[in-house]
Amino acid sequence: MERITATYYIETPLDLEKSALVLAGEQSSGTFIAVPGETEELKARFAARVESIEKLESSTEPSIPSVKLKPGIYQRAIIKVSWSIENFGYNLPVLISTLQGNLYELTQFTGLKLMDIDFPDSYANVFKGPQFGISGCRKLTNVEGRPLIGTIIKPSIGMSPEQTAELVKTLVEAGIDFIKDDELLGSSANSPFDKRVDAIMNVINAHADKTGKKVMYAFNLSDEIDQMQRNYEKIVKSGGTSAMISLNSVGLAGVKKICDNRELAIHGHRNGWGMINRHPLLGIEFPAYQKLWRLAGVDQIHVNGIQNKFWESDDSVVTSIESCLKPFLRGFSVLPVVSSGQWGGQAVETYRRTKTVDLLYMAGGGIMAHPSGPAGGVIALQQAWQGAVDGLSVEDTAKKYSEFNQSVSVFGKK
Repeated sequence: MERITATYYIETPLDLEKSALVLAGEQSSGTFIAVPGETEELKARFAARVESIEKLESSTEPSIPSVKLKPGIYQRAIIKVSWSIENFGYNLPVLISTLQGNLYELTQFTGLKLMDIDFPDSYANVFKGPQFGISGCRKLTNVEGRPLIGTIIKPSIGMSPEQTAELVKTLVEAGIDFIKDDELLGSSANSPFDKRVDAIMNVINAHADKTGKKVMYAFNLSDEIDQMQRNYEKIVKSGGTSAMISLNSVGLAGVKKICDNRELAIHGHRNGWGMINRHPLLGIEFPAYQKLWRLAGVDQIHVNGIQNKFWESDDSVVTSIESCLKPFLRGFSVLPVVSSGQWGGQAVETYRRTKTVDLLYMAGGGIMAHPSGPAGGVIALQQAWQGAVDGLSVEDTAKKYSEFNQSVSVFGKK
């Protein structure tokens, strides 16, 4: 029987092997004490197995307090645990309950993080994965050979549908590829969802009729499932090509339900990411996280950005981008979305470290606050990436391109 293997980073003051066995038992056939029904035959078929333990460094202080453990030496290790897929089949919520669930509360651990998941090939027979992915999003926007350039509507909330549409008009005429609602905007009192879709799609459709380029606008349809479906159908009927979902707010089952429609490219926003990842020994790492959303069918997913405005290190961002670009199952492709305090100045380092243009490169203030306005901001980002691919430094790119030079004069000081 096929098995799923999960990789964990653990910390415990107790014996490593015994602690790993507790994890495996708690998350499969066992409990804190042997029970009559737990036969050897049952355990052989359904119990999780500890596949390997790689001992790492130790610490004299626990990463996470535990009132039930005495002070001591806290050992750390990478462990691999596997489960038969008989335990949960192809049920994603039960899979998550198994691979994460109660294990974060086990007394034996003062640190535990899900680092990666290895899925058997049969998952590709059951899950359709992203409908569009990298190549599909390129076709929808007619962009090849460079990152898709995108922005977020700012201010995040407070603009009417008509005001938003005016800004969208400026952006599409400037050559933007992608625009999205902010995750804080759903259907607000001053910007009802349907009216916003109508106003914006009138602009985008008119521009497409005139130029042949349809800009991708990701409307935030995050809501209760039935309302999300109505929002989705409204976008499709209006000629839209994309929708955004707040992944952690909606959840795997809700996101998959919407992705299964397979008519719009789904932009996965990971707001709340710090809550489940920021601690080095608690939560989930991005390589595991993005695989779950690829299974659900998300086409684009946020990875933060180089020299970002948040807490995440550049090394972590690079790892996230690389994990999105690694082949998964039978071609489940997802487009990394670079964002968070980005402007053209980070393009050089982003390209140097990742050697890819298969990105959606998002800038909010980096476009909106450009000295020449949003139009200048879009052009400056295109110039920045051209300079990066051509091997130019930020300084040399600024000498070559006037709009990017203006960006440096404003954002380079921050």
